[in-house]
Amino acid sequence: MNALRERVKAARRVSPTTLLVRFGIFVVVLAGLLLAYPAQLFQPRTLLALAVVAALPAAGPRRIWPTFAAIVTVGGWVMASAGYDRPIALWRLLAVAAFLYLGHTLCALAAVLPYDALVDPDVLVRWLARAAAVILASWVVGVVLAWLGGIGDAAGSQAATVVGLLVAVGGSGLLGWLLRRR
Repeated sequence: MNALRERVKAARRVSPTTLLVRFGIFVVVLAGLLLAYPAQLFQPRTLLALAVVAALPAAGPRRIWPTFAAIVTVGGWVMASAGYDRPIALWRLLAVAAFLYLGHTLCALAAVLPYDALVDPDVLVRWLARAAAVILASWVVGVVLAWLGGIGDAAGSQAATVVGLLVAVGGSGLLGWLLRRR
């Protein structure tokens, strides 16, 4: 009961920056869901359910809700491409991936921000600029790998798979080395 009382007190002191970050989470997650799901499913009940799914990570970024929203988004993508025979468009794939990453990074920011934090706007700008750089770099790599996948018949697809695997293993190795270097 005492913990609930403390949360109510903290909710009264919520800063505009914290609200802005959480509203950004809602908008980004909802945009990703709307891009991932097939348009044939957009009825009032479905849209309300998607809005609730988008509101959950905004309300609880430290809990399981960001992962749940990402799984629902990917499930919608798989359902649209497999169940509704929507062709896989590169622009849509890159946009959904960008929204997933942006939702993830905004949830990480919201998870470390206290409710009453006074945050310099430069912090948010730098955070979003860093996220934009990651998204742009992943788009470039994704387009190059998609192009490599279209070269030849099976050989191009195998080359793209091997290059993607090498990039993933190299990135993981680099992250591991950076963590041990401390």
